[in-house]
Order: sequence, then C-alpha cells, then structure tokens
Amino acid sequence: MSDSDAPGGRESPGIRTDRDAEADAEVETDADPDPEIADTRSPSSPLEAESKAESKAEAEADSGIDIDFAKVFQALPSPVMLLAPDLTILAANRAYVQVSGRGLDELVGRFIFDVFPDSPAEEATGARTLRASLERLLATGERDTMALQKYDVEVPDRPGVFEERYWSTVNIPVLDADGRVSLIAHRVEEVTALVRAREAATRKPGTRHASLTTLSREDAMTADLLTRSQELQELNEELRKAHARTHEVAVTLQRAMLPGTELPRHDFAAVRYQPAASFLNVCGDWYDLIDLDGDRLAAAVGDVVGHGLEAAGVMGQLRSALSAAIRATGRPADALTTLAQHAHTVEGALATTAVQAVIDRAAHTVTYSCAGHPPPLLAHPDGTVELLDTATDPPLAASDDTIPRTQATVSYTPGATLVLYTDGLIERRGEDIDQGLHRLAHSLERHHTLPPEPLSDAILTDLVPAPRRGPDDDTALVVIRL
Repeated sequence: MSDSDAPGGRESPGIRTDRDAEADAEVETDADPDPEIADTRSPSSPLEAESKAESKAEAEADSGIDIDFAKVFQALPSPVMLLAPDLTILAANRAYVQVSGRGLDELVGRFIFDVFPDSPAEEATGARTLRASLERLLATGERDTMALQKYDVEVPDRPGVFEERYWSTVNIPVLDADGRVSLIAHRVEEVTALVRAREAATRKPGTRHASLTTLSREDAMTADLLTRSQELQELNEELRKAHARTHEVAVTLQRAMLPGTELPRHDFAAVRYQPAASFLNVCGDWYDLIDLDGDRLAAAVGDVVGHGLEAAGVMGQLRSALSAAIRATGRPADALTTLAQHAHTVEGALATTAVQAVIDRAAHTVTYSCAGHPPPLLAHPDGTVELLDTATDPPLAASDDTIPRTQATVSYTPGATLVLYTDGLIERRGEDIDQGLHRLAHSLERHHTLPPEPLSDAILTDLVPAPRRGPDDDTALVVIRL
C-alpha cells in the first residue's frame, strides 16, 4: 500500500500497432476539405489523423455536427505549435507563424531547437529551460506550465542577431490510448511589451510615477507576478533536483536490501521489482525467497505504508524480522503473528501488509497466511486459476496481535504456478481492486505454460500501464513453478 523510461512506454513511437493502421486507413478515405489548411501541416502529421478521427467519432456519437479540428486549430487566437515526441515540429497555427516571424516551410519537419537556438549570450538559458520542461512532460505525461521566460529569438534574415523576447509558455501532452505522449501542444503568449513597460517603470529613481501613467495597475501587477513566478520556477527546479537525488538514494538502498532478481539456485522461480517513478510512492515493497530445508521453500512479499528513505528503512527491518520468524517457526501464521508483535516497536510499520507462503515439494502443498495483503494466485496445469484468500487477517499492528493468525493449506499438481505480488501490480486510481485481480488472473490463464522468467515479463506487460511517467506505485512480483 502506498500514500498515493523513457517516453514511449512499452512500444516506441516508431512501432505501429493494429490500432494505428486502422486509424490511418480511416483517415486516407477522407479528402481534406480545405487545401489551404492542409498546407499548414506536414503530410503525416498526427493532427490530421486525430482531428478527422475524433471529429467523425464525435459526430456519430453525439450531436451529428461535423467539426473540422484543423480549422479550429488555425483559428485559435493563441500561438500554438504541435511537436512530435522527438521534438520535431509537426504544425503551427497562423497566430504562431505571425508571432515567431517564421514561415511554415521554416518550421514544419525541423527540430525545435534548430529553429530556435539559444542566444550566444553567456547568460542565455531559454532553450535549456524549455527543453527541461518538454522532457519533464515526456517523462510524466502531465502538462507543464512554465514561468515567464527570457528566450531571445534570432532575427529573420539576420543570422547571429538575436532580439530580446519574453514568453509565457504552457506545454500540453496529448496521450494515446495506452497513456503515452503522442503529441505536444506548445502554447506561447508573448509578454515582451509588458516586461519592457515594467522595466521602464522601475529603471530610475524618480521616474516610477511618470512611467506608470502608461502602464495600468493591472498590467503592473501582472508583470510583477510574472517576475515572481520565474523566481518560484527556479526554486521548484532546485526542489525537483533534490527529490530526484533522494529518490535515487532510496531506490539504491531498497535494492541493496532485497535479494538479487537473478536466482541461479532457483531456476523454477523468478522475481521482479519495479520502483515507482514518483518519489512520493517509492520504496515500501519487498520480496523474499528462503530455502527452509531440502523440500520446503518459503516465499513472501510485503508492502510498507510510506515512501522514500523512511519506508525503505522500515521495509528492511520487517523483511529481516519475517525472514528470521519463518526460519524459526516454519509456519506462515506463526511467523506473521511474531512479525505483527514486532511491528508495534517499529515506527512507520503501522498497517504494513504481507503474505507468507511455505511450499512443500514432497507433500505437494502450499501453506499460506495473509496480513491484509492481496491474495496469492495458484494457476493449475490445466490453466484454471485459484484465488488463495481463505487465510486473511488484518494488516500488521492494526489489531489485537495477541490473537493468533490463521493459515490455510492447498494441494497442487506438479507444473502448477504460484504468484505472489504487491498491490502496485493490480491497483489503479478510481478502479475497484477486483478489476485488477481479474486482469491478473486472466493474464495468468493466458501465459501459465511459460517458464517463470518470461511469465513474469508477460504479467508485467499485461498489468503495469504503459509508463507515461512510470508505475504509480512500487511493484514486487514472485513467480514460482511448483
């Protein structure tokens, strides 16, 4: 449980899917109703495909009004440019062409920073700051609003001569069905005149009131707020860097305290651990595999509420305690009862969930106990999937832990597969957890004949969403062929 790769996700932007092919086929059957508009974008622009497909869908599903989104794009009063995920310019509306001073032939098909390089002035940071915003959008899949930026623009027909310009910019992602960024809407508003007016109003003592007669009170306040927003953006950038460093340290510590994901002694088992992309969700999950004796194997997964270094530290303590308890008792219920009592002495351990299982290969049984954790799944050789939810008790330190916990034993046929996991694999915002369980069961039904390593990869591919920004929560997965 939690308090809350590169762009492109599992499929790179260059890989075409069946859905893409169908969309293209549909677009090719429609003639462009306005050749003038068609000339304002590249022949293969996603704008064309998306505007036609979406307008057709809207027309059929709603009012029947056919909206030409390409014309709407051109009519927008705000300057807007459309970028591909590789930051190539795909289209620009008339307002953008006017404010940029560039023709469409100078924009479309070119890398944005080739068209708008940074000024050679030593203090110039416009291009670097814009690139950071666009990379943030591609990594997170979320809109990025920039503070006022000084981004000098090369004067057309005067190479090497840059004009001082100020901009207010918003970068907006357009996501595909899998949550990947397929298009970036780069909207700008030029505020150069406003900034120069404010500079004139404060340039010399004694001239403020005279200058302010040409600058309205509202404009003066707006200019001042824009300046303050730039200062806040610089502070936010420092905070992002600090969080990124803390995230890296926390993940490194987490990995150091977990067993390696390569298990040469257990070719019948595979494990996966994926940290959350967000600092707010990382480092609460753990897994463990222990040989109790020649016939028995103990497997466990757990999830600490919390995030960052604190959660990683709590995770390490609880994992070690559970490992010792199962070695000492050999019984999942006794081990979790001991761990629950210990959790009362560990700050931050409240409401931790865990599942402990013991596999007896001689008796062909799995004995398990859950402490508020999602139930393990047992896939039988014929493909049927059994939910192991009989022995479920409250999370650690969340109830009277003097009461012994329960455990259950199920039999299996050799060739069956046991799957343990944390909730990052199945939970999604705004969705009932049962839907995630059904997805996992269905994935296991489809792929149960695969060996553990490829089976683990197939499950993650089916269940972990294509990373707009990466997983929302830590995910631990243990797959064991029985």
